[in-house]
Amino acid sequence: MKLALKDSLLFTAVTVSYQGKSIEVQDILVDTGSATTVLAVDSVAAIGISPLLEDTLYTIRGVGGAEVVFTRQVDYLQVDQQKVENLEIEVGGMDYGFPINGILGLDFLLTARAIINLSQLQISFDA
Repeated sequence: MKLALKDSLLFTAVTVSYQGKSIEVQDILVDTGSATTVLAVDSVAAIGISPLLEDTLYTIRGVGGAEVVFTRQVDYLQVDQQKVENLEIEVGGMDYGFPINGILGLDFLLTARAIINLSQLQISFDA
């Protein structure tokens, strides 16, 4: 699958499924420096992922600053044809000053056995 290079950052699209509903989300940063996958709450609200009163809120920190998130276990997260089922993701505001709907982290990339080819700007998956 082709990756998009925007402002020297790699982006892809993912499909998220939650409680039997799915949605494709564009502008997902591929980030091998992020331990976890984080999605913007606005990008997944249409399939029922939103904060609940009983959610525990967590603060995560990275190069881009701090973010308050809650977690959800999704049915699956998919890039191209590669699915990771029952993945726990973090969901937050994703306000980084540029268009981004999420971060594809090492939790997905390692489990899916991702291969990132920088010379061809492609992501593929080891069988």
